Amino acid sequence: MTETSGKSELARIEDFIALALKGEKVTASVVLREQSVIQKVHHQQTEDMDNELDMYILIGDFTFVVGADEKKISKSYVFGSKESTSDLKINKNIANARLKADYKRLREAKIKLTEKLF
Repeated sequence: MTETSGKSELARIEDFIALALKGEKVTASVVLREQSVIQKVHHQQTEDMDNELDMYILIGDFTFVVGADEKKISKSYVFGSKESTSDLKINKNIANARLKADYKRLREAKIKLTEKLF
């Protein structure tokens, strides 16, 4: 968004929902991704753990379009460890529930979006 458009302050999904509820035509798309990260663990905290843990963040990258302006917003839905496959399934369910809540709010604001799940 450009400063001259008056929409440069739009930085959250809620901002676009509010804009749509005021009557602006807003469209959106989403790309879901898993970002791998390494969590550093201090040696003094525990002796039976590695110095690093393989972690991940499930992220939704939303692209909102208002008129000729386009803005990308990234939102984290869950942060978890790669140590357990059962935890991964649980975390994906949590992330999907949070994502569905956002989709519902977007639908209620009449923002068109193809819904995807993790």
